[in-house]
Amino acid sequence: MKFNTDSALKLAGFLLQIKAIKLNPSSPFTWASGLKSPIYCDNRITLSYHKIRTHIRQEFVNVIQEKYERPDIIVGVATGGIAQGALVAQELGLPFAYVRTEKKAHGLTNQIEGIIEKGNTVVVIEDLVSTGGSSLHAVEALREAGANVKGMVAIFTYGLAIAHENFKKANCDLTTLTDFETLIERAVEESYLTEKELISLKEWQINPSHWSKQFDSK
Repeated sequence: MKFNTDSALKLAGFLLQIKAIKLNPSSPFTWASGLKSPIYCDNRITLSYHKIRTHIRQEFVNVIQEKYERPDIIVGVATGGIAQGALVAQELGLPFAYVRTEKKAHGLTNQIEGIIEKGNTVVVIEDLVSTGGSSLHAVEALREAGANVKGMVAIFTYGLAIAHENFKKANCDLTTLTDFETLIERAVEESYLTEKELISLKEWQINPSHWSKQFDSK
């Protein structure tokens, strides 16, 4: 669910402006899975811009205060959610921890870095949701540690159907500050996209795997 329409449009404009999100349907990016994508998102770039970083932090705070009241702890998902989560925890005056993608292979073999006690209420901070797999892996680790995960808040989601299904199956509430639909709306307004490119992006969102196949022989 998108939190605030006006703020979402403003943030989408910021992400396009600083090229945290890049759109290129004719020469797509390759994801780690091997699939081709007309959109690439790296929200860590926002940390280099004080105005944008502050806007994101405050919107995270607004979501948490409106939807989840005051959790016991803020938790970031490695790596993109660590800095964002720490900023939010600092603003709210709350403890902070983060979840690794997997347990360390040495030392204490921790997956969760920080102190979380059984029964602690947690809000998880993420920078990007694609399929939801890695994000929900962090949620699972927190639940196994005895935490009560109230929900996850992310900067951006591609709005893929599989992500919606995965979060529903995991019974995890997800709120994003902006999303794919808002982004392409803003991109058209600011002439980042042609009509043909817009159609291509919409086709990709409906079926990323099918869309990717057109580039297999190239």
